[in-house]
Amino acid sequence: MYGLILAGGSGSRLWPLSRELYPKQLLNIQNTESLLQSTFERLTDIIPQKNIISMTGVKHFSNVKYQLSKITENPVVLSEPISKNTAPAIALAAQYISIKSNNDPVILVVPSDHMIKDIKAFSKTVLEGEKIANQGYIVTFGIKPSYPETGYGYINVTKLKIENGLKVNKFVEKPNEELAKKYIADGDYYWNSGIFMFKASVMLNELKKCCNDIYSLLNNFDFTKSDEIPYIEFDKMPSISIDYAVMEKSDKIALVKLESDWNDLGSWKSIYDVSTKDTDGNVKVGHILDEGSKNSLMYSSSKLVATIGLEDTVIVETEDAILACKSDRTQDVKKIFDTLKKQNDNTHLVHKTVYRPWGYYTVLAEGKGFLTKMIQVNPGQKLSVQSHNHRSEHWVVLEGMAKVLLEGKEHILSPGHSIDIDIKEIHSLQNPYEDVLKIIEVQKGDLLIEEDIVRYEDMYGRV
Repeated sequence: MYGLILAGGSGSRLWPLSRELYPKQLLNIQNTESLLQSTFERLTDIIPQKNIISMTGVKHFSNVKYQLSKITENPVVLSEPISKNTAPAIALAAQYISIKSNNDPVILVVPSDHMIKDIKAFSKTVLEGEKIANQGYIVTFGIKPSYPETGYGYINVTKLKIENGLKVNKFVEKPNEELAKKYIADGDYYWNSGIFMFKASVMLNELKKCCNDIYSLLNNFDFTKSDEIPYIEFDKMPSISIDYAVMEKSDKIALVKLESDWNDLGSWKSIYDVSTKDTDGNVKVGHILDEGSKNSLMYSSSKLVATIGLEDTVIVETEDAILACKSDRTQDVKKIFDTLKKQNDNTHLVHKTVYRPWGYYTVLAEGKGFLTKMIQVNPGQKLSVQSHNHRSEHWVVLEGMAKVLLEGKEHILSPGHSIDIDIKEIHSLQNPYEDVLKIIEVQKGDLLIEEDIVRYEDMYGRV
């Protein structure tokens, strides 16, 4: 068996904690691991590590690869140069796996942002599904609804049994509350978990029948020579979900009930549902001072959050944004995210603190023509060898020792010492020592954006 982890997406419904450049699958929601890392480790219960492929966008590639490299050697990560929804991603992955395995294996597809604690029950259900997939079906794993959720798609099944599964009748869109109640009363509807499996050949054949616009382009990608997905070819793909492209059209869909616990952590309400609550039904994370609130979620990442008399409310504080809403309106957080995006407000895009494979940086101040950051470089890590076309930089060491490469010369800086980097000078900041390195960086220029980086060498494969 092979595994495919879909690790793209923006996690817009978990704003302001989740941002476009650091979405929810990279976040540590409850455990010591991110949702992405937990997903990978869950699959290793039944799939060899070398057979697990992750698919993500170019914006998240380095973070995905870095997180997975902490738990496995040489993780296989494919990078989409542009977002085209799930159907093109799955089609390319099926072709990639067929070529690399020189076989026709069963492929298990899982999103990277689910929380599943009962791994044994999950694995047992997947192995039941594998039997059906080997008979030529595309298997989807359904969740028996426990309440009339309007944020999920539903799957309607027939009475026809296939092994331990049921033949699927149709997929239906996210319903309103009245329709969701009817689905639950009917008893033949399941939540669409977004987890499914198939033999590679079956998916490719169904794509040929149901969405030839994708299938006809697959031969343009030569995975015998490289894992790279060329932008010029991928941009020709239609942007369409696998549900629309195949699942709603194919007559080879079977459903297996997922017997384990499951939560897709798609909203703050879902975070509340899976979290430990106090005697008043409250979930408190961070520096919270409360008087008399009930059944509410309060999350603080940096500041004291004081609450009084809240009921069924969500409060989320980050360095640069605060969200407050009723618990039954958390699906609408996406509307705020989308509005910020339309307004070109960077609050949808990135946090003040941004994590990188080498450490992190925090934006301290910014204005016309200048930007000030605090940069932490972890022991043994280094930034890429790079230059900038639009800005100069001034570095001051706060803690630790810095090794700076500037135009081919090496400089060792201790706390209090500084160095200037002019526009277009090739440079690198490195920390080959045992202690954390912290510096203040002051940028000056007419264009102060992360895209103004020309990389020449990089230990994290971002060249």
